[in-house]
Amino acid sequence: MSDPATTVSALEALLKAKPVLLADGATGTNLFQMGLTSGDSPELWNVEQPEKIRALAQSFVDAGSDIILTNTFGCNGRRLMLHNLQDRCRELNMAAVKIAREAAATADRPIIVAGSVGPTGDLFAPLGVLTEEQAIDCFVEQISAMKEAGADVAWIETMSAVEEMRAAAEAATRVGLPFVLTASFDTAGRTMMGITPPALADFVEGLPNHPIAIGANCGVGASDLLVSVRSILETHPDAIVVAKANCGIPQFVAEEIVYSGTPELMADYARLAMDTGARIIGGCCGTAPGHLAAMRRAIDGHTRGPRPSVEDIIARIGPLQSPPPVETAEPRPARTRRRT
Repeated sequence: MSDPATTVSALEALLKAKPVLLADGATGTNLFQMGLTSGDSPELWNVEQPEKIRALAQSFVDAGSDIILTNTFGCNGRRLMLHNLQDRCRELNMAAVKIAREAAATADRPIIVAGSVGPTGDLFAPLGVLTEEQAIDCFVEQISAMKEAGADVAWIETMSAVEEMRAAAEAATRVGLPFVLTASFDTAGRTMMGITPPALADFVEGLPNHPIAIGANCGVGASDLLVSVRSILETHPDAIVVAKANCGIPQFVAEEIVYSGTPELMADYARLAMDTGARIIGGCCGTAPGHLAAMRRAIDGHTRGPRPSVEDIIARIGPLQSPPPVETAEPRPARTRRRT
């Protein structure tokens, strides 16, 4: 048996082969366009509407994605309790990975199948009732099913608390699946629980096993996310960083949420993400296959330039929606990220 510490994962191999990878787009907002109703479980569609989940995954592959995420963001036992589906955690996760693998198999290029792992939705003790060991067990159940079904990597995303990040990372390590870790910096340049982008990078340096990549997803807008990515790379220049921004700004139109980003804006976002130093670039809420196709063309046609300033980002993508206080924006000394 090979040593997990020295084995090169499929994602690491692809990162060595290509300077920038294109991740996929939104799951939830695209499924709503396909008929999902608010309050329904998207994960139940893995078995009740598998053809729609397959169509979405296929559309991301056809748009040029190198990485596609499974429809499992809320597929841990704690979140599934909201729909009384907690006893079907393994079934739903395995079904999702199988669907994604089928879509990936249609491509004539390597496609990474990433098992999406979202938050439990519970507060950790002492603020709430969930302990870290309970959270680890919850994530182990989910990630082990993903590994069994053939996921290449656990994609731990939209995190806000270090306790939950640590629990998910520990679960992936126990299962033996490499992982990526991204947070949502949606509160004045911090996560909801107060973590700054550089602090995320500091945190992962203290983990027994490091993620393949770290970064930001979702949040409040593409400009804010690019600033978060820039902040990580200013202080941790050796980090492999993910930028997975929402498609512009959410707006209510006729009682529906519509995202303001056009394919042209998301293409420019992709170019700026490259210039900022991101190695994995994708879209989150509101990002449709058409946006991804434009991002694919932008990435393929762009040569990385100088890192843009915050002012450059705002001028091209739009104003920050949740700007950090001035005192938190001061530069910190650059650090070299250690990896095992």
